[in-house]
Amino acid sequence: MSRIALVTGATGAIGGAVADLLEARGCQVLRHGFTRGADVQADLRDENEIEALFRFAEGRGFAAATGGGVDILVNCAGTALPQQLITDTSAAQFDDMMAVHTRAAFLCCKRALPYMIRQKWGRIVNISSMWGTAGGSCEVAYSAAMAAVIGLTKALAREVAPSGITVNCVAPGTIDSPMNAHLSPDDLARLAEQTPAAHLGAPEDVAAAVCFFAGEDAGFVTGQALLVDGGFA
Repeated sequence: MSRIALVTGATGAIGGAVADLLEARGCQVLRHGFTRGADVQADLRDENEIEALFRFAEGRGFAAATGGGVDILVNCAGTALPQQLITDTSAAQFDDMMAVHTRAAFLCCKRALPYMIRQKWGRIVNISSMWGTAGGSCEVAYSAAMAAVIGLTKALAREVAPSGITVNCVAPGTIDSPMNAHLSPDDLARLAEQTPAAHLGAPEDVAAAVCFFAGEDAGFVTGQALLVDGGFA
């Protein structure tokens, strides 16, 4: 029996790699995005659009045939601000970082869980960042949102573990993707130099970690924040 997986932010480099690998491993994947190229578009800052997203997921493929829902949720949607001092960061920018990353993950988890609890099986994987553990200079709003995602992961893992559901987090380092387009070539080269692995990561590196947490073999692994950062942090 294949699992139904919902990957938010699947039009991005990391989300796309996650969706591809889940499909390669036999899952039926619904690809969410904020832009064209997704199976379904939704602004995850809007709770009504999240509800519409899950209703769409529940009405397709195997889930529609069985009256089921999402078995695997990967919260990968995200964005970034330019590197800037806290004094140059507005309250609206801070709020948006929290809404896109933390609040959206909270709402998607809340919506996915009733079905997972009923079937006594589920996998939730949240995407954070190494800056959520180490803190990034001139990235206060982003780092705060990423740290909040890790806190959400750890708390929720304890709450739903008795129901056979695992909740884990993958915290990538600097990944060679459009998400880091705001960094200059010199900044990227410096980050690669500071990484013990001596190179930037690839979206596929993150996808491999996500798919481990999403798989059958990770049933006794929950509440973890796995750094995929080449040894940076």
